[in-house]
Amino acid sequence: MAQDDGELDSLVRKRIRALRVAQGWSLEELATRANVSQSTLSRIENGRRRLALDQLVTLARALDTSLDQLVETASDDVVTSPMIDGAHGLMRWPVKGDPGMSVVRQRMTEPPPDNPARMRAHPGREWLVVLSGTAILMLGHRRFRVETNQAAEFPTMLPHAIGAEGGPCEILGIFDRDARRGHQRDRGDAGGDSSP
Repeated sequence: MAQDDGELDSLVRKRIRALRVAQGWSLEELATRANVSQSTLSRIENGRRRLALDQLVTLARALDTSLDQLVETASDDVVTSPMIDGAHGLMRWPVKGDPGMSVVRQRMTEPPPDNPARMRAHPGREWLVVLSGTAILMLGHRRFRVETNQAAEFPTMLPHAIGAEGGPCEILGIFDRDARRGHQRDRGDAGGDSSP
């Protein structure tokens, strides 16, 4: 890494030190994990040694992060506007750090389906929090009441459906890539508010 890019150079050095300190490791502990001398690591952190790509890869591994995260620079697109699906009452935000994930906000007015055949199962994991009202989560043969500020997390291979109880509710869900795809496929034929 060239040192003429002073801002990035300084940022990477600060990250290395911050990640080490966050782990509660001394210079000696990280140096041992990264298989570099303690003095080399100290000079890297303090800007007295040139940053070499091979050392950054080794340090990233030792710090349990990726090289991309270690050298990532701030982007101008920090604030994101949602994509709105008015037909299903959804707002969706992609998660930039993991393009396979998305965050969905949905208002529900219908109870979950009574017919277990209308519950869906597909690969993935889902996490949701109830922002207002009360939601009913059907998960296999079990029924969970999820109230305002409560959250639920489950593998989406279990047949599942969600709906409102006693009036409208609003939920915020986080879907991994597989769960998002499963819900996008189901949306056309599931009907109602069977799932976000």
